[in-house]
Order: sequence, then C-alpha cells, then structure tokens
Amino acid sequence: MNESSNRSNHVSKQSSSPADHYLSRFHSILRNVLPPLTFGLFVIGGWYFISYVILDDKKRFLLQPPHKVLVNGFFDWGGRDGMAEMLQSLWSSTKVAGIGLFFAILIGFVLAVLMSQATTVEKALFPYLVTLQAIPILAIVPLIMFWWGSGQTSRVVVCIIISLFPIIVNTLFGLQSAEKDMHDLFTLHNASRFTRLKKLMFPAALPALFAGLRISAGLSVIGAIVGDFFFGKGEVGLGQLIKRFSSELQGEELLTAVILSSALGVAVFLLFTWIQNRVVGKWSDRAELI
Repeated sequence: MNESSNRSNHVSKQSSSPADHYLSRFHSILRNVLPPLTFGLFVIGGWYFISYVILDDKKRFLLQPPHKVLVNGFFDWGGRDGMAEMLQSLWSSTKVAGIGLFFAILIGFVLAVLMSQATTVEKALFPYLVTLQAIPILAIVPLIMFWWGSGQTSRVVVCIIISLFPIIVNTLFGLQSAEKDMHDLFTLHNASRFTRLKKLMFPAALPALFAGLRISAGLSVIGAIVGDFFFGKGEVGLGQLIKRFSSELQGEELLTAVILSSALGVAVFLLFTWIQNRVVGKWSDRAELI
C-alpha cells in the first residue's frame, strides 16, 4: 500500500513540468491583474465619454480627456520650471506627511500600550480620542493657525490629528487580542508585565497594528494636502498647487496635481504593505492580492 502511494506521488511530481508551473503562474498573475485593468479601462472610457459627449467645447476645460492630461500635465508640466515646481511640491508634501505620520505612530503606540495595561486609562482616554476623531478638521483650522502659525508646523499637526486615531484603535485591538489561555500560561510562569507585553501581546498585535499603519499612511497624505491647502507659508506643496490651478482654471495641471497626490498615497500604502509582509508574513491568502 505504501509502495503504491509513493509510486503515485513520484509519478505526479514527474507529471508537473516547468511549463505547467509557468502556466499556473501566468494564470495567477492574470487573475490578479485583469480585474483592476478592466475596471481602469472602464473608467478611462467613461472619462472620454464625459469629455467629448457630455461636455461641449466651452466646458471641456472642466474635465480634459486623458491624453491631454498626460501630454500637458506630465510630459510638459509648463516647461522645466513647471516640472521643477511640481516635483518640489510633491517632495514638500511627502516630507510633511512623513513627519506627521512618524509622530502619529509614536504617540499612538504609546497611548495604545498605556491603555492596554490599565483599563482605567482606556476608559479615561478613549471618549476624548473618539471626540477628536469626530471633530471636522476644518472646524479647528483657525485654532491650529492661532497656536502654531500658518507654516509647516501646522501642516504636520493636521497630519497627526487625522492619522492618529486608526493607529491607536488598531494597536489597542491587537494588544488585547492575545488568547486568554496564553495569558494564563504567562501568569503561571510569573512573567512580568514587560515580558507579557513583549513576548505575547506585541506579536499578537502585529497584524492589526500594520492594518492601522496602512490606513493612517494614506490619511497622513490627505492631511498633508489639506494642511497645505489652508496654510500657505513655507514651501509650496501639492495642496497649494491644487488651490492655484483651481482658481486659474488650469484643468490639465489640476488633474496632474490630483493624480500625483493619489500616487503618493498609494505609494505610502504599498510601502507599509511591503513592510508588513516582511515583518509579519502573509497571514492570509488575500495578502497576495494587496
């Protein structure tokens, strides 16, 4: 019986040729690439339909067709000076988003750890964190300007406020997700609070922690654009370019700035996804699709 099963396994291994392996790989890539590519073509087709069918010639500046945005917005950029300004603005928004996200991670992780170690601290802080998250950022822009001025510091503060809550909530959820039996095992071995946090709670929190980081990474980019839109002193960012192009009715340049903002958010999201796959590993089959 064992000889027949081993012989069948040997035959099955020989039957899987390298061509079958590459064909299976190709089908896997096709399943992952074809749906977003199809939807993207559908969006571009709708974009052309709106530009040439719904809008007349006088209103076409509201939504220029994709090829004009590509040529005038990305390939031209208003000459060398326009290209330098666009790239410098992208770098300025990237710095603001990165600094704000760094401080949000630092503050959020410390608060989540404190809340996980003491229920009283969690009950005391959580309602105010929810309140901070519920306040529209536009409502506190005058206060931010009054306290920190209208420069880069205020933009960083906006990034911190917008991206702080997901980090705290997801990290706290992850720290509290360790199994009760494992806690009992650590208690049985008289493990210290720090040992329990380091060897049990923190490893259990990694998937939820990185989920919060990916959400907050995109929100930090939004905070950088919004902050730059309202605080005009200092380096020119993408938000100021969007504001200027909108007021001057420069459709191609406006869409270019918007696309660059979205690309920045996607790049930061993919960066933290890559870090998650290296640190945590692929926890589910859907991780391969991200």
